[in-house]
Formats: sequence, structure tokens, C-alpha cells
Amino acid sequence: MPDLAGKPLAAPTVGALPADTVVFDGPVAGDPLDLLEPLRQALSRPGPAVVVSTSGSTGRPKKTVLTTEALTASGQATERATSGPGQWLLCLPSHYVAGVQVLARSVLAGTTPVVMEPGPFTPEGFARAAAGMSYETRYVSVVPTQLQRILDPADTAPHPDAVAALARFDAILVGGSALSPALAQLAADAGLTLVSTYGMSETCGGCVYNGRPLDVVEIRTVPDDAAPDLSHFTSPATREPKEGRIWLGGGVVAGGYLDDPRQTGGHFRVIDGQRWYRTDDLGRVHEDGTLSVLGRTDDVINTGGIKVSAGVVTAALTSHPEIRQALVVPVPDPEWGQVVATLVVPRGGALTNELRAELSDLVRDRHGSPAVPKHWRAVGEIPMLATGKPDRQAAAQSFR
Repeated sequence: MPDLAGKPLAAPTVGALPADTVVFDGPVAGDPLDLLEPLRQALSRPGPAVVVSTSGSTGRPKKTVLTTEALTASGQATERATSGPGQWLLCLPSHYVAGVQVLARSVLAGTTPVVMEPGPFTPEGFARAAAGMSYETRYVSVVPTQLQRILDPADTAPHPDAVAALARFDAILVGGSALSPALAQLAADAGLTLVSTYGMSETCGGCVYNGRPLDVVEIRTVPDDAAPDLSHFTSPATREPKEGRIWLGGGVVAGGYLDDPRQTGGHFRVIDGQRWYRTDDLGRVHEDGTLSVLGRTDDVINTGGIKVSAGVVTAALTSHPEIRQALVVPVPDPEWGQVVATLVVPRGGALTNELRAELSDLVRDRHGSPAVPKHWRAVGEIPMLATGKPDRQAAAQSFR
């Protein structure tokens, strides 16, 4: 473990969990609304309230302990950043942090969420569920794929009732993976109030909205080779190095990983009395204090000794108007060690030689020749995990 600033947070233990802690260890059977009362009870007292199990992107199981204090700070900050307390629509799995937060925020707001019918997400099902909402102030959390199925379906026109339903929400929180510029523009053209979110289970879900941290959150970008002192954390973010590993601090940071002191100490630190989470993401803090996420630390592709960020290449590809989705991954290569490969979802269905040449020129102009993908594959849809995040392992396997 590298030397890190501050002190490691003590890992929570199973024996210290209150008996009424709500533990999510896989898909929840039955009606998600049945979870409201247990959550209400857990959130009525301090300390560990929820345990969310996740393997993240590494495949290593982790159980993140979310405290009442962190969930409350997150929910109240979200209300301040949007339109106040309101009713939520649940259309994500209830055992992942985004689904848990819909339920927890409903408890904190004193409202009852509406739950989409079980089964695959469809625009028709979304419209039916939204029609059952009764509060004037309305919120929903979605992943980009769900939003795309409503606004930019592959083989048909946008569903008018679903688009109209989206327009009734005071805020549409979009997270789980990067939102493409093209999809964001479609949402703007439809008059939707989109909030692009960044966060993870360890920060009670999204804690950076449209590039700006919630008012209980601080952001730092710290190079991994930086000295393990406090200077990066006691100075304003805009006076720090522009790029580096993203650290998130403040009231929304979780209580650590259950019975895992090594992982807890490597990611959760106490610095100057404040809890910080050391993410696995790279980012850039701009002069105005906003954050751009550049990609994961393990998404850096080392091709012939040159490091290429898969995230920035993906962003370049999806900025082309003819590309609906893209996912960039490394694949082994006997000469270069690794090379850049990409799955793309062309708007017209086919990756023509002309379109491929345009995309190559686009990437080369922005990020240099080593960033241009060596392997291309057109697909109808990017493989996704149940969380709504891209399945990078499946994508990489498709090139082998």
C-alpha cells in the first residue's frame, strides 16, 4: 500500500453493526416498498444504517457501510441542489446504491416512491410508472442507457409518452457511466432538466452534480506520486495540481468496508478531522472548481510505453454525431504489450470505412496517434452490468 496522507479509517466490523442495519447482499425479492420501514428505522438513529455489496469494476467483493449521518447529508444536500423534498421514481435495482438512495431519500423527504414494474426497462413501462406519481416535485435516477432508450432508440422514434413523462421531472439524475455529449444535447433539445452525477457507493452515490460538488463535499486531484502530506487537502482545490487521482471528502463519505481493514485503510482516510475517500478515478479540477472525470486508474492503456486514457478516447468517439455509444478497452498485443480496442454503436448500424477513418482522425487530432484504436467492432449495444455500468471485461473478451 502506498504512503497516503492522513490516518486510515478503522474498518467497521460485523459484530459492531446495529441489529436493525439494512444489509443488501444481492437482488431483493418482493416489493421494494417493503424496504421503506426498515430503512426508516435504521435512519432514525446514528451509526451504520445500510450495507451495500458491490464488486466494483475489479471483481473483488466489497461491502460498503453507509451511515445515517452520510445518507442524511447526501439526501439533504441533494434537496438543496435541486428543488427540495419530492417524490421519486425507482427504475434501478434496489440493492445497488442508486436504488438504495431513491428509497433513503424518500424516507428522509417523507414521501413514498413509485416503483417501475419488474422486468427489462422499456419506455412504455417508464411512462406508465411516471403516470402514477402524485407529487408536484418529482425526481428520478437513471443510467445513460435507460435515457437513450427513451430519447434515442436504435430502431424507432422516441416514445412520446415517455419523453413527456421525463419533462415532468424537476431533476433527472444520470449516473453509472459517462453521459455522451450527443445524448445530453438530445435531452436539452427536449427541455429536460438533466443532472449528470458522479459518485459511487463509497460516497452514498452521486456527490458531484454537473461537475460541481454538493455543498457538503470537497474535491481534490492528487497525483499518486505526491508526498503524503496535508498540503493537497488544506489548500483550495484550484490551487492544487490540475490532474490526478480524485479524492472526495465530506459528510457523504461512507464508514468503510465491512471487516476489511486493508481496503478501508487504502481508500478511506481521516485528514484534519475530515473523512476522505481515495477513488480509483482520474480527474481534472478546473479553475472554476468544476471536475472533469478522465477515466479510471486501471483504464490507462500502456501501448508501447505510451499511456492512453480509455476514458478520454471514449469521450472523443462519442462526440461524433454518428456514434451512439462507445467503449474503449485494452487488449494484449505481442508487439506493443497492449493496444487500444473499441466497441462502437454506429447510428446507422454499420461502421463504414469512411466513418472509421473520420473517427481515427478525430482521436488522433485530440490525443495523438497512439490513442487511435487498433481494433474496432460495431455492435448493436454496449454490454452492461446490472448496475448500468459498462461491462469492460466482456468487451475486452470479445476481442480475444
